[in-house]
This record gives sequence, C-alpha cells and structure tokens, in this order.
Amino acid sequence: MTQDDVRQRKVRLGDLLIQAGLISEAQLQLALQEQKRTGSKLGRTVVDLGFVGEVKLLTALSEQLKIPFLELKHFKFDQQVVQLLPEAMARRFRAMVLSREAGGIRVGMSDPLDLFALDEMERILKTRVLPSVVREAELLATLDLVYRRTSEIASIAGELEGELQDSDFDLSKLGADNNTDAPVVRLLQTLFEDAVQMKASDIHIEPDEGVVRIRQRIDGVLNEQVMKEQRIASALVMRLKIMSGLDISEKRLPQDGRFNIRVKNRNIDVRVSTMPVQFGESVVMRLLDQTGGVSSLDASGMPADMLVRFRRLLQRPFGLVLVTGPTGSGKTTTLYAGLSELNSPEKKIITVEDPVEYRLPRVNQVQVNAKIDLSFARVLRAALRQDPDIVLIGEMRDQETAEIGLRAALTGHLVLSTLHTNDALTSAMRLIDMGAEPFLVATSLNAVLAQRLVRRVCENCMEEHSPEPQQLAWLENLHGAPLTGRQFKRGTGCHQCHNSGYSGRLGVYELLEMDESMIAALRRSDPQGFAEAAKANPSYRPLAACALDYALSGVTSVEEVLKVCATLTDEALV
Repeated sequence: MTQDDVRQRKVRLGDLLIQAGLISEAQLQLALQEQKRTGSKLGRTVVDLGFVGEVKLLTALSEQLKIPFLELKHFKFDQQVVQLLPEAMARRFRAMVLSREAGGIRVGMSDPLDLFALDEMERILKTRVLPSVVREAELLATLDLVYRRTSEIASIAGELEGELQDSDFDLSKLGADNNTDAPVVRLLQTLFEDAVQMKASDIHIEPDEGVVRIRQRIDGVLNEQVMKEQRIASALVMRLKIMSGLDISEKRLPQDGRFNIRVKNRNIDVRVSTMPVQFGESVVMRLLDQTGGVSSLDASGMPADMLVRFRRLLQRPFGLVLVTGPTGSGKTTTLYAGLSELNSPEKKIITVEDPVEYRLPRVNQVQVNAKIDLSFARVLRAALRQDPDIVLIGEMRDQETAEIGLRAALTGHLVLSTLHTNDALTSAMRLIDMGAEPFLVATSLNAVLAQRLVRRVCENCMEEHSPEPQQLAWLENLHGAPLTGRQFKRGTGCHQCHNSGYSGRLGVYELLEMDESMIAALRRSDPQGFAEAAKANPSYRPLAACALDYALSGVTSVEEVLKVCATLTDEALV
C-alpha cells in the first residue's frame, strides 16, 4: 500500500495495526475509548497502554505504507532546509523537513497517516511531501535543537532599532516599559529562551563599532551572533539594569546585580555585570538554573575511589578543605554538592559568598557587600560567633580572610573554600605567599581538590581518531607507557551537538591529602620539598593523568586533554 493509496482510501491506523497482527479488535476498542478520554493520538495511546512497542508500531507502519523509518539521531540536517517549515507548524503536526529529494521534500512525521497535516505542509512548501516515519520523542527533542531563535532575535532587534530611530521616542520609558509586547522585552525574552534551550552558562552583550555582538558560552566555548542594530545595546542594558535594581543613570562605573526569571518552566537566577567600554556598556549575564537544585557529588564525574576519599574529608570535624581551579572550572558547584550532603538538622552551616549562587534550605547564606564595608573578613568574624559547625568561604582573596579561615579550621570548625590556582601542588604555598603563617597552613590544611571541566565527545557523531605523531609522543610521555595502536575518539559534528563535536562537560580532578612529609615542608615554607613529598604520596594522581584516562576511555578528545595540560605548570604534569 502506497501513500497515494492511503490518501485515496483514508486508511485508519487501527485497521493497519489489526491487519499487521499487532493488536486485536478488543484492544483497538479499548484504545479508542482511552483516546476519547485523553485526546491523544491513537498511535501514542496503544503504545502508552502497552499493547505494542513504539519501534514495532513504526516499523509496521513503514512496511505497510512503503515509506522509510528513520532514526533522527543519525541524520545530518541542513539548517536552511529545516527552516522551510515554520516552527509552529512543525510542532503542531509533529513533523520536520529532513531533506530535498528529486520527487519533493522528505519530511519526518510521527503520524504519517495525518492527511490534513500532509495537505497543509504541501500547501506551505509548494511541493510534494515525501513522508518518513520517526519516533515522536526523538522528533520533539530534535525540534528543540534545530529551531534556534537566532532569526527571531534578529527580527525583533530590527523592530527595536526602528523604534529607536524615532527622535520623539523616550529611551528611559523604553527601559521601564512593563508592556510584554514591547520589542525590548520580547528581545530579552527570546534571548533567554535561546540560551536556556542551548544550555548556555553565560550571555554576553557587547557593543562594538556599528554592530552589537551577542555571545553565548556553551560548554565553555563562546558562540557569536552579530547584529547591525547598534542602537539596541543601550536599550537592552537599560532594561537589564532596571530588572537588576541598578542605577540607570550611572554609565561610567561597573555595576553588579541579579534578578530571577522563569524561562521554559525553568527557574533561572541571572547574575548581571555591567562594564563601561569604548562604544557603550558591556553586559555579561551568568545563568544559574535553580530548577533542579544543587547537583550531587555522584553526578560530578569524580572517580569512585577519589569520591570516597573526598567524602571522608567532608566528614572530618575540623580542618580546611580547598577546591582550586581557574574561573568557570566548577569549584562552587563541587563545594555546594558537598555542602548539600553535609546539610542536616544536627549541623549549623554558614556560607560567606560574593554573590550567593545557589540557595540551600537550613543554610545561613551571607552575601558580602563592599559598599557598606561588609567584607569577607568582617562577615567571617561575625559568622564564627554564630556557633557554626561548618563554614563555607566563597573565595580566599586576601591575607585577612585566609588567616581567619585557617584559625577557624584550627579551632574546631570544618572550613570549605575556593582558591584561584592552577593545581593542587601550588595551592598550599599560595596561602603562605598571601601572608598566612606557614605553621598555621601546615596545621589547618586537610586537603586540596583541584579541578577542570572538559567537554564530552558527542555520542551521536563519535568516530575513532588517531592523534598526530607529536601529540602521541606527548601523550606517551604523560602516560609513561607506549600508546601505539590505541584509538581515541572525537566528534565530527551533528545537529545534536550543534556541529561542535561535543555535548556536555564533566570534571577532571586531582586530590591532594596532607601527610607528615608535606606538613613538614609547609612548616619550612619549602615549595620544592612540598612538591616532591606530594608526588611521592601513592594516592596523588595529577590532573593531566585524570584527563588522559577520560581520553583513553573515549569520553573526551585528545584536544581537550592538551587544553587541560596547557594550563598546568611543568611540576603538575608529572
């Protein structure tokens, strides 16, 4: 039976399923009753009732109608071809354009028997539609990936630019306008929707000469959209300042604020930072998704043996545990994951942060405020008078904060904090360089966890890859053994990873626990002796080795390992 036969005879899905021997007449009647009650399509109903598996149903449809059954995850999309069908119609008909073919346009459909959808799509596409069967869940997930809002952003930006060219238009009113149909409101809403859809961690709005750059950081890498409507930057900045409670008249000084929005049923905390630049004000927004709460240590990607050791450190009654790494390496996420495990009615926990990133119940969270001299040191002194069991210091920035934290660790408190260093070996010495007394560091410090984030190779477009001879020699030197013949993985780029070859990130860690020889080196303030003692510790494994383990298991690429190693000192590589 061809698709033309279906159109002429208006074949029903129930008849096809009985004909294929997949369901009985009694099951069909039950499914029709359930469909009447729920309003779902018959195909979805018989699958939900467990009468037939989805793949079996779609395979039968494919054979009966003589049309292909396609796995979308293996399909390479042309963005321009996909956009031929408007997003609203694609979602309404559960369909998407896949490719141009000699006889017309190939369209993936979850219900190829929907004749009204076929006719409507042919009317819009002005050519013959060649249907294929696809899984509904896979189709909906793919629609979210391929229908980005870049064209919508550009369209609203043009509309906003047109309004701004009107000399009678009051720019301050534009920023304060609460009308949700105002172009500036719709533009920001679309920007946030696109960022959440792409799982971006930051949005950058940067005015340049004659253009505005809007960039999103996705898996640690910036993606750029350039718009010629330069005037819109000031309107966006003003609106964001109002939302963040900042001073709209102050354009010469940097400002920081925050606000909370709901996007795609997700609760997003937005941290806003403005800075005066040559062509206006640059804005960077850090997006923190509060919907799922704080992630767990189990989800961090930490190796199992290291996870056991780290949890044991968190259960100690006192001492300092440092988490180090450059900006954006996930230090705060790791600390909060640990803190959420420690959070119980028996423990008093106080955090001192700038700013408070995640909100935890039962935890006393204090945000420092330089304007009123509410510094880390001042809050920390007050916190220690509040009878805490555990204190989290957002960052050890100066000698005073470091010394108070170390003394707190010495006097019966578990202190958790972060430090901006490249690896675990240099962290303890950094505290001494900041002015902390060597004996205080040696007595208080329990352990240092250094971390980085590496990108995961996309499983959908993963392929085997042999590194170049120079890279291989470098990796063998790091591994300490030959790697000839070992295959690594890399992504070729597909619709699921937005042609980047990567999808998501995971942590790379090194955990350094203090032992007698390391403590003795710290007391002497001997960096060389400390490094040698650390490397002699059997449980210490450097970051680079951990990154290489992931590459050897095919989780990440050789390029990501080299990127981690490029940030380390020579001492930390061996």
